[in-house]
Amino acid sequence: MREQAVDALYGLGWGAVKRLPEPAARALGRRVADAAWRRRGAGVRRLEHNLARVRRDATPEELRALSRAGMRSYLRYWMESFRLPVMSAARIRASFAPEGVELLTDALDSGRGAVLALPHMANWDLAGAWVVTELGVPFTTVAERLRPESLYDRFVAYREGLGMEVLPHNGGTAFGALSRRLRKGGLVCLVADRDLSASGTEVTFFGETARMPAGPAMLALHTGAALLPVTLWYDDPPVMRGRVHPPVAVPEAGTRAEKARVMTQAVADSFAAGISRHPQDWHMLQRLWPDRDGGHGA
Repeated sequence: MREQAVDALYGLGWGAVKRLPEPAARALGRRVADAAWRRRGAGVRRLEHNLARVRRDATPEELRALSRAGMRSYLRYWMESFRLPVMSAARIRASFAPEGVELLTDALDSGRGAVLALPHMANWDLAGAWVVTELGVPFTTVAERLRPESLYDRFVAYREGLGMEVLPHNGGTAFGALSRRLRKGGLVCLVADRDLSASGTEVTFFGETARMPAGPAMLALHTGAALLPVTLWYDDPPVMRGRVHPPVAVPEAGTRAEKARVMTQAVADSFAAGISRHPQDWHMLQRLWPDRDGGHGA
């Protein structure tokens, strides 16, 4: 029953919010965000735990203010995402202003392919729609298996409708397909700040050990594609901004696993730089680090 209710809520969002005028959708998102923040549920508490690693000198009051801004950013993501299927190409182009795009186009023009690795910042779906619309570059991504299956199908249909090829995240089964796309000079985009498997790589992230997926680095090593970290943040509505960071260098020595660890750490460092500047736009409402007290926490 709970899964059916969640599916129905997402269906309502895609069905109803996209029909609202944009200012009304934005205002609705703020109201929902503030209500969720005041309830102080597990997601909000986890967000504050995570933000405490980013802003170690913040007072409890400052963390509360930051988590409120974070929830508003998170609901802005959802309101935009519900409206993306009906946004015009011109509106999508005007909604995103990235820096360093030449790093991506140079890699693609060279024929070597590119892997974009992104954290859960701002609206990665909007960034993907911009790549398809403005650059005319299709790309492949993966999606976490969700329950119920109908909800997963909704997300796949939504992203495919924006011009993305979506593969299921089933352990390492997508690796071969992604490698084939890259060897043909294609583009792969992966959200890569949270490990969804048991095979993640340990990195130092904001001074503590966390696990992040090694997939982006392994794909780059396996295919010769460029590995480009990307960070995103919101400016005043309706603009989102972003930065394509310089390609991650491939270490000259070491085994493939050792090289992947070094490259994944470099990706984590780029993520940390972007998150430090715009912590309110990092939508990490799940566990990333072990709790300091060794417990499981919220």
